[in-house]
Amino acid sequence: SYMEQEIMMKKKQLELLAPAGSVESLQAAVNAGADAVYMGGGRFGARAYADNPQGDRLLEAIDYAHLHGVKLYLTVNTLFKEQELEEELYDFLLPCYERGLDAVIVQDLGALLRIRQWFSDLPVHASTQMTLCGAEGVAFLEREGVKRVVLARELSLGEIVHIHRNTNLEIECFVHGALCYCYSGQCLFSSILGGRSGNRGRCAQPCRLAYEVFAGKNRVSRKEERTLLSPKDMCAIDLLPEIAGAGVCSLKIEGRMKRPEYTAGVVRIYRKYIDCYLEYGAEGYTVSEEDRRELLLLFNRDGFSRGYYEQHNGRDLMALQDTKAVQRDKKAYERQIAFLKKEYTETEKKIPITGSLYARAGQPMELTLQPEGGAASLTVYGASPQIPKNHPMEESQFQKQLGKTGNTPFFWADLSIQLEGPLFVPVQALNDLRRDALEKLREQMLKNCKRTGSSSPEERQKRSQDYPKDAADTAFVPVHVSVETEEQLEEVLALADGLKGEQAVLSAIYTEAFGSFKSLQERIRKIHGKGFKAYVALPHIFRLKTRERIEKEKAVFDSLEADGFVLRNLEEYEFLRETGRAGDRILDHNVYTCNRESRSFWREQGICMQTNPLELNSRELQKISSQDSIQVIYGRYPMMVTAGCLHKTLGRCRGQEEIWMLKDRYQKEFPVKNHCQDCYNIIYNSQPVYLLDQREELKKLRAGAYRLMFTTEKKEEVRQVLLGLLEQRKPSGDFTRGHFKRGVE
Repeated sequence: SYMEQEIMMKKKQLELLAPAGSVESLQAAVNAGADAVYMGGGRFGARAYADNPQGDRLLEAIDYAHLHGVKLYLTVNTLFKEQELEEELYDFLLPCYERGLDAVIVQDLGALLRIRQWFSDLPVHASTQMTLCGAEGVAFLEREGVKRVVLARELSLGEIVHIHRNTNLEIECFVHGALCYCYSGQCLFSSILGGRSGNRGRCAQPCRLAYEVFAGKNRVSRKEERTLLSPKDMCAIDLLPEIAGAGVCSLKIEGRMKRPEYTAGVVRIYRKYIDCYLEYGAEGYTVSEEDRRELLLLFNRDGFSRGYYEQHNGRDLMALQDTKAVQRDKKAYERQIAFLKKEYTETEKKIPITGSLYARAGQPMELTLQPEGGAASLTVYGASPQIPKNHPMEESQFQKQLGKTGNTPFFWADLSIQLEGPLFVPVQALNDLRRDALEKLREQMLKNCKRTGSSSPEERQKRSQDYPKDAADTAFVPVHVSVETEEQLEEVLALADGLKGEQAVLSAIYTEAFGSFKSLQERIRKIHGKGFKAYVALPHIFRLKTRERIEKEKAVFDSLEADGFVLRNLEEYEFLRETGRAGDRILDHNVYTCNRESRSFWREQGICMQTNPLELNSRELQKISSQDSIQVIYGRYPMMVTAGCLHKTLGRCRGQEEIWMLKDRYQKEFPVKNHCQDCYNIIYNSQPVYLLDQREELKKLRAGAYRLMFTTEKKEEVRQVLLGLLEQRKPSGDFTRGHFKRGVE
């Protein structure tokens, strides 16, 4: 009937996607009913510490998934250094591509472009680490040949509906598991503190530690509220009908670092409820208390939240107490794990097959077999039976030898045997026939998945042919200054005349788009009045709220006299492209360009300058930096950009921007600024990066401009830094060299 077709269509469109941090987890996910799994290989995955299969084990994992009708997506979602992208990625992916890998999940734009070039028929999924927050970013990726987007976990159901209605890509969203406090892909916390970069799959999770919050001298967090940056795990099982209704086609479970029993337990319950929704629709959908308890038992942090689907932020999203499981729960947990182990991780799921043997003397035996589910059958021929000298063989002897399926992926659901007359066959001949038949069946089932090699390395032309010429070796490099407050701007302009000396020429000022657009226009005029270029730095996060804010004052926004814009995400690039805004485009450091491929791509897109990423060291920067690069030489790095807000978490939201201090267990202080217009927080590093005295090292980068980044500084600090620039002064006070010397693994 039509209804049944409709449900089948939906069924095809709703995918349950499970984490596989190891081969054991892959088997657990398949056993428990996943439609697809995502896993990393030996390199380039955002979970470097999972038990990722390497080499041939990864290829076997792809076969295993395919034999069971499950798709396997490979995570290559780290940021790529130049050498990795150009010398290592192709060889890493080629065997997986040929084996029939179903898709790759990618964060790095350079990697995305190369993969599209090398393996044009391999689907690419944009990782949640691309911080995709709006239809604009999705439209951008659609043009670049992406097939599916994994949206930022901070989006609401309404925003997902808006993206679904205004774009054509498949949408994947997380429905269960741990949440980062930071927008994924925007976090440098672990990287700067301990050199373990989340963008390289090595996050040490500093967000799960204890902090205190101060407003001036007053502590605003309570003693018992310790883990202020630690969100509860999400459990959106109640919202599955709404999420599916919003246009999400793949429901993703987080947990590649967790044990196989966790994967099995969570997948099993989500499988049950997805099927329930597909059969009975939203009206007949209810979740039992027992299943809810089971999910809580498997893992939770102070209970669950439903994630960001229904609320933007707030106290009940956070695990502030970090309570430990009680004894009674421990016993129940151990019982549950034992059950899941027995059912899903220790029993291997085999594929049922049916078959029939026909044998008569003097002609080759015929074994016909077929996997359940109506796939094509296959006939294999063996040795010819003889007429026996004395005892003919019994049917049971044929059954016994042919029935052994051992370590193959199959078991006999039914095997019928037809013997004509008395026969004798050597045991070896029966074993050979069985082995041959099962191996051919396996090959036949996998044949359609496999691909033949893609373009040869000679055809792998880089975009990077047109790499820009280096800047002439002049004594000075122009300086750009970015400001976040009125006070900082006033001080920069007051000292401006002195900043036109031989050593440093201040050429441009970026002002954040804070306040009204009218006040922004006034700031731009002040900057122009002193003879500098004025750029507007757009918000770190560009969601529907931001777009609507700009559209409300469109006339004022369109009449801004800025020389251009500093872009911090794909949404902003696309928004300006759609609206046809004139002016220069500068990419900020968090639109990562860690390799020549991504840099050349952005040049083609009309970007005039690109800010060097903050996680590469000076040697790595030398490979990609050139005259259209901007090198940050002073400033507090933004460690986290978060939808979570400390004011909201601590019940003190007044919609007023101020700077609070986050104190860690070593009494280090991290300034936190709440950007209320677009509702996000930025947590800054405890010390600014200071490279003003590193002239010789900086020269090797051949950058076209240096940037001073003012964030939380007061007037006097701004003044000292500007004077330090003129005098190439050694730093005084607390500072860091960032990653300029050490870089990340």
